[in-house]
Amino acid sequence: MKTFLYQSPDGYCYNSDTIFLFDFISTFKLKGKVLDVGTGVGILPLLIGKYFNVELWAVEKQEIMYKYAKKNSQINKIDINLLNVDFLDFQTDEKFDYVISNPPFYKVDKNKSKNRCISIARYEENLPIEEFVKKVSKIITPKGYFALCYDASYSDELLSILRKYKFQPEFVKFVHPKANSEANIVIIMSRRNSKSICKVLPPLIVFDSNNNYTKIAKEAFLKANTHSIKAFYD
Repeated sequence: MKTFLYQSPDGYCYNSDTIFLFDFISTFKLKGKVLDVGTGVGILPLLIGKYFNVELWAVEKQEIMYKYAKKNSQINKIDINLLNVDFLDFQTDEKFDYVISNPPFYKVDKNKSKNRCISIARYEENLPIEEFVKKVSKIITPKGYFALCYDASYSDELLSILRKYKFQPEFVKFVHPKANSEANIVIIMSRRNSKSICKVLPPLIVFDSNNNYTKIAKEAFLKANTHSIKAFYD
């Protein structure tokens, strides 16, 4: 079944990072309550809702993105408990079995986008990684799972912060643009209060030597099966 996703023509749009994160998450047996942080147009919970019978929650700080997510939830007929709130201000008595996210991870630089919507979605200053992990640690179940993708060059920092807040990285996958390229993305599934060893999974190579998608990348896009509709929200 295809997932239809309305998106802003001039705002932030989901990319392959989110597709690969979903493909990674979908290999686990999700159950219970799943919270997506910074849901954007709602792509992650909508894709998960196609494959798993779970209670879906999502938070999004930008009102326009929240509206798109709500619209996409309705047209795809998948229920999501959507909240228009900054995650760091999110107050709840709920405890989540899974927290998932493709958070902003770019550091501020001279090429920073002047589009506020894009800037909020991309730059780490809008959701500092340590504050993010600390907040997750307060709303997750004692043995809950936390899955996210991040800039691979900051893997050491991320792993250190996760362990500081008692998240043990159980599965790690690196994403490389090409076989001879350095990884640009790391995807991690960690678990609260776990004593399991960390398993580094085979890497995901996106493009072959002819700049065509590899078989594994094609399979991830096929599984997601999304159709983007660029339209201003009305």
